[in-house]
Amino acid sequence: MPVSHAGPRLEAPNLEDAIGALRARRLRVSAARRLVLEAIYAADGPISAEEVAGGLGGRLPRSDPASVYRNLETLEKVGLVRHFHMGHGPGRYVRAGDAREFLVCDSCGEVRVLERHTLDEIRAVLRRDLRYEAEFTHFPIVGKCAGCHEEE
Repeated sequence: MPVSHAGPRLEAPNLEDAIGALRARRLRVSAARRLVLEAIYAADGPISAEEVAGGLGGRLPRSDPASVYRNLETLEKVGLVRHFHMGHGPGRYVRAGDAREFLVCDSCGEVRVLERHTLDEIRAVLRRDLRYEAEFTHFPIVGKCAGCHEEE
């Protein structure tokens, strides 16, 4: 069953709370699942499954990519993790309680993390002019960063 992007969102501000949420739902906290959670909470921003499997550049032990994908899917179904798409790149993962939104450069792949309120004016224009309620959490705004725009 596919994960709803408007599905459950568990607020777990730290690793211990996330582990507690899994146990409360009678889910195992295997070493592989714990490692995925550790990566999500240790990352400075959105990360790919490949970065998790690679150990976040040496900050954590490496793990099996198939196991990482299975655990990310389970964590997303439970509501601890959410993913978003970056245009042409791989999906990225963040804590489900992370309400930030994203800009992605279509040329260099830079991901800019924004607090939700930053895009409120854009949302207001879309609501007012088009009667459309926009979210930029699953599909970010894709365009060109200042550096790539200047190079053109």
